[in-house]
Amino acid sequence: MPATNRRDLLALMGAAALAGNTAPAFAASTPVIEWNMHMFSADTAKFPFHPSAVYKPDASKFPVDPLPPYQAHLKEAGIDKAMFVQPEPYGDDHSLVLDCLRRTSGDKFKGTSLFYPKNPESPKKLAALVKNQPRIVSTRFHAHRGKEMYLDSFAADYVRALWRRAVELGLVIELHIGPNYALQAADAIRAFPGCKVLIDHMDEPKLGNPYEYANVLDLAKLPNVYMKLSGLDYIASDAPYFESLRPFTSRLIKEYGADRVVWSGGSPKIADAHMKGYSAADIAKVKGGNLQRLLNW
Repeated sequence: MPATNRRDLLALMGAAALAGNTAPAFAASTPVIEWNMHMFSADTAKFPFHPSAVYKPDASKFPVDPLPPYQAHLKEAGIDKAMFVQPEPYGDDHSLVLDCLRRTSGDKFKGTSLFYPKNPESPKKLAALVKNQPRIVSTRFHAHRGKEMYLDSFAADYVRALWRRAVELGLVIELHIGPNYALQAADAIRAFPGCKVLIDHMDEPKLGNPYEYANVLDLAKLPNVYMKLSGLDYIASDAPYFESLRPFTSRLIKEYGADRVVWSGGSPKIADAHMKGYSAADIAKVKGGNLQRLLNW
């Protein structure tokens, strides 16, 4: 074989080997990101529950300062970045989440918000919150069976007003909804082309029926909708990886695709357990790459 051909062949072989290593290299460099932690404090004098809270937990069960134990958990679990989630008992008082953000760096932590859609001041409050703390990158809507008090319909003018303001601010819409709200949510999503939407806890499959959940699978046809692989402990008891749910999760991941599924809650190894057969690069996307892209992080 002529020397030039040998050199060409070796170059091709090297390129092929390099391409073969792309996925593992990508996986190794992709951060693991969690979007699940509701911050609670036992110090109800400093961080009181909201007068309009839909429920109020036993504050004595929480640490006075939730930040150090959560940071320790992240280190132990191998999680690189995380979202502080505004819990329902604090309503639209974001003091605790803001306190946690002030004491941490923007390259490690961002936060969510929560407002009462029926309050006509909520869009203005949301804009003021984001102006004060740009690391608030999402706002949440709640609607499922047993949680109908926040809104009557996603078609309501007050819901659309808050949704519109969130989109104008470039925020991710986090939907903690049940399957019975999937059709309404689809209409709202279509009303705001390009809005970024994250469906929480696999859309709470236990709170709907199979016919309603078919509408949840149809949400995957909307290219700006992401599905969170979380809340597995709500429907299964075989912790820590809940592998009994693999027939269900495999279908969900297939519908949304590895580019639009987001792991959160529990161990990141849940993604490994529920994505057998997927490449290392795809699993890395679900563990954090997709959130990294969604949040420009």
